[in-house]
Amino acid sequence: MTLSTEILTRSPLLDADGLEGEIGNIISRTRRGPVLREVSESHDHPLPKGPMPDYVEHREGVNQVGKLSAEAVVREYDAAVKEIEALGAELTEAARKCEAMVAGVHATVSEIKELAANYREEGKRYFLQIEDCSLMTSEVRTVCETLKKKIAAGSNLAA
Repeated sequence: MTLSTEILTRSPLLDADGLEGEIGNIISRTRRGPVLREVSESHDHPLPKGPMPDYVEHREGVNQVGKLSAEAVVREYDAAVKEIEALGAELTEAARKCEAMVAGVHATVSEIKELAANYREEGKRYFLQIEDCSLMTSEVRTVCETLKKKIAAGSNLAA
């Protein structure tokens, strides 16, 4: 039997105040009674106990059931707002970490560019050094060839 069915069948002639009292009795009996279903703790977010959120207040003339219902709904929304705000804080922190990572990447890229430029310069230095050695070797060969020819020409004249 549902809560509303039990209320309607047990107290059809009660006025609003009597009905509120009956609802209170049923709720307190339900809370003391056995648990009918297991609720996962990860999805169980109890409503905050303390005062209502400061952006709402009860109006004159609303009966106790209306006040309790409205308060339960606004507390549920307020709990969801707190979850949304917590998500926003987590996203802000993730963005901060991302920005720090991006700054680190930019610094690393600058270092890589500097390293690449140094390697380029070192490659150019070796290139020029090898070409200088090659030119010197060619010049030595040319001098040696010229000297051989002079020596050969001088020995041909002496004979």
